[in-house]
Amino acid sequence: MAKQKTTKQAPQKETKKNLLNDKRIIGILAVILIVVLYFIISPFNRKPAANKEYMFKKQGELTFYSNDGKPITKIDIQIAATEFDRELGLMFRKSMNENQGMLFIFPVSQIQDFWMRNTEIPLDMIFVDSLKQIVTIHKNTKTMSDQTYSSTKPALYVIEVNGGFTDKYHIQNGDKVNWVDYKMN
Repeated sequence: MAKQKTTKQAPQKETKKNLLNDKRIIGILAVILIVVLYFIISPFNRKPAANKEYMFKKQGELTFYSNDGKPITKIDIQIAATEFDRELGLMFRKSMNENQGMLFIFPVSQIQDFWMRNTEIPLDMIFVDSLKQIVTIHKNTKTMSDQTYSSTKPALYVIEVNGGFTDKYHIQNGDKVNWVDYKMN
């Protein structure tokens, strides 16, 4: 009996190439899926709902002190310590009580920049350094604006209160702040 020539090696090579191509495609698709899921789930990419009015949530109390250590006034605070909360800030709010404000806590002390995009109430922005001393105040900021309001020195904290608050209570650069965070206690 004569041996027949077989041509199985060529199809095996093609099959191996196809499998390698299939694995590459599956790998690329897996990477794309992971990236897409990251952007969908990531808290950094959550956008606030423009049609929703956000309500004040008391998370602590903050006291303003004159530079000689005497208490000036106290407010209830909502704390913005995450990237999402800092980006949202006081946007989409129609009003805020006089004794309320938002405390922004940053991971690094540096020149901080704020704006009033989608913010409907005029605010006083109070920039505070790592020693909890006020370094910059921007009064009655322009609503619904992309104008930048920056600290003049590195700040680790920013407090937003109703426009006119700092004039009413004579709060100025050099004064200090301290707060109680209910989540930390």
